[in-house]
Amino acid sequence: MAKIKLSPRLAHFVCAAAMLAIAGLASAAEPMAKLVPGYGQIVFVTKQMGVPVEGAFSKFDAQIAFDPQRPEGGTIALQIDMGSATLGVPQSDAELPKAPWFDTTRFPKASFQSSAIRSLGGGRFEVAGKLTLKGTIQELVVPVAIAQSAGQSVATGSFTIQRLAFKIGEGEWADTSMVGDDVQVRFKLVLTGLRPI
Repeated sequence: MAKIKLSPRLAHFVCAAAMLAIAGLASAAEPMAKLVPGYGQIVFVTKQMGVPVEGAFSKFDAQIAFDPQRPEGGTIALQIDMGSATLGVPQSDAELPKAPWFDTTRFPKASFQSSAIRSLGGGRFEVAGKLTLKGTIQELVVPVAIAQSAGQSVATGSFTIQRLAFKIGEGEWADTSMVGDDVQVRFKLVLTGLRPI
């Protein structure tokens, strides 16, 4: 194989161009934060005959890659194991996986995928994206606040969905005088690896 000889000047140029390309790739890659197992929570609150009822998901995962100082290029993906839902009452918990409610056999996971992240200043952000739940997709804008201490970041926020839009609580349970349509979702994610705000 013939060897190609580069002049010192051209070799220097090629080397510099390669270094710039590598640096560009490195800066484009957002830092990946990791969930701290056992410290986060995702809670949902609805009303049964006017009385607030709180449940929670015990199993979920997230892939979070963004720089809080340059959030526009970041992404957030969240997956929730719908079979991990509990209301703390065995009889109710036995109903949640069934077809009228979460139908976990057909739809074992819910997910959220961000499409845009915007800084509001002071550790507050707006995250736009798509929530997929029981086969239905809805666009959401979720407010998120991030506090940092001792090498950890705590992301909190809440939003409200309408359960009937996702066909949750079908048939006789579609009566909103029995179970309210509005469901508030609150979350707390404890992370490591997120850059300073």
